Amino acid sequence: MAADDAPRALFPEASAVSKRVIAATPALQQEILARLDRRPSMWEEAYAIYAVVGDAQPLGHVVIVEEIGKHRPITFAVAVEAGGALHDIVVLAYREAYGGEIKDKRFLRQYRGKTMAAPMLPYRDIINISGATMSVQATGRAAHKAVAVLLALGDLAG
Repeated sequence: MAADDAPRALFPEASAVSKRVIAATPALQQEILARLDRRPSMWEEAYAIYAVVGDAQPLGHVVIVEEIGKHRPITFAVAVEAGGALHDIVVLAYREAYGGEIKDKRFLRQYRGKTMAAPMLPYRDIINISGATMSVQATGRAAHKAVAVLLALGDLAG
């Protein structure tokens, strides 16, 4: 799936989607890091953020983020509801040799409804995938980072 297709796939009820690209300035990165307990990868040069509207009401946002798996980056589209809870996640690019099961909807469904307060860690509130622990950890970090991006930009209250 291409990044531009993710908002309508994650919010099928969307009537309108608008995209903006925000530069990952040092100040923004510091603001993001200040909101996180676990340090994520911070190599994005910019964040693609999609505002999603349905029936003239904001449904939420989709943020494209990358997070390191074991050796390579994994690209995620993270859908966040207007209130800040996770709506859904999709893996746009998985580059590792093992652990591709994190792309399965059955696995990703576990993240729905989780907020920044949730640890999103294997064996705590996420069922792990054998042989993919680092990819599972990366998924949680990516989800937290996407919400932190929105909070840092003032797109979510919090």
